[in-house]
Amino acid sequence: MPDLVVAGAGMAGLAAAVRARELGAEVVLYEKGDRPGGSMLLSHGVAWRHREWETFRSECPNGDERLQRLVYERLDDALGWLERLAGRGSVVAREGDNPRTTGIRFDTPALTQKLAALVPDLRLGEPLFTRPEGVPVVLATGGFQGDRDLVRRLITPEADHLWLRANPWSAGDGLRLGLAAGARLSEGMDEFYGRNLPAPPARVTPDAFRPLTQLYARFAVVENEAGERFETKTWSEIDVAQWTARQPQARAHYVVPDSAFRERVGDWTVGEMIAAAEAAGGPVVRERETTRVDVTAGITTTLGGLAVGVDLAAAEAIYAAGMDAGGVSTGGYSSGLAWALVSGRLAAESALSA
Repeated sequence: MPDLVVAGAGMAGLAAAVRARELGAEVVLYEKGDRPGGSMLLSHGVAWRHREWETFRSECPNGDERLQRLVYERLDDALGWLERLAGRGSVVAREGDNPRTTGIRFDTPALTQKLAALVPDLRLGEPLFTRPEGVPVVLATGGFQGDRDLVRRLITPEADHLWLRANPWSAGDGLRLGLAAGARLSEGMDEFYGRNLPAPPARVTPDAFRPLTQLYARFAVVENEAGERFETKTWSEIDVAQWTARQPQARAHYVVPDSAFRERVGDWTVGEMIAAAEAAGGPVVRERETTRVDVTAGITTTLGGLAVGVDLAAAEAIYAAGMDAGGVSTGGYSSGLAWALVSGRLAAESALSA
């Protein structure tokens, strides 16, 4: 019998399994998909925290302060641990592209390969649906965005129209297993992190999730089909993505002045993002001095999940990590990879010391 069972081989599950192995434990790591890495492989690869604690609290005001403290105070040490394990070749850059934050950008395929190699008993294509007896479990299945019924019930009735901007295997398995074991739900079950993408008939494939991001609502007039407008108030534009998700067919329009085309957001200019939407077959109408782009919300990960304590315990011998543990980013947005790394390590330590 193993000392620890881990469900999910994304960042959180890999961190938990590797940390447990480091502590001398025998670990079985179950992964529903046909590869390790989860949605980490589809991300920008940046694990970051806010530079200032006050900024973290102001940008995620309804989050669990105890869990936020874990990220803020433990991420730097966790990043050092991860870099030592994976080697310098897995690091792309020391910081992200936002002056409000600090962190490391990883080469996610290289990182996944290095971490997965440290877990001898990694069982691909094997989901964990039932609780094993006599052994603690870390749930790290990545949230429930892949389950349209759960998304419809908890987040938006327009669930069938959302782009799934994530792997298809994160479908609430950890949530259901935890609840069956006596866990309860966290705050923020109706919130998610995502980005607006070109609306159908655009072609949106996993390799295009990042290049097709339409992240320029701050420079546009944003409105739904009825002409009702929304003004984004966050630098991450998570609020406009959540608003769009609740409009008919999860759809909105960006009307962008041509004068904004040279504005840069992260790696791309506004003009480049619009050109990418047009090349993908998205509805883009160019008029004199303005361009209209139709967008549909894409859901990357849910932000609510199982309620946990500072030891990541959700129920007796059940620990939740990553997006299976909710409540960190409630009311805003913070790094999912950072939380996955910190919580995965801590969940393994707590499970083995209980």
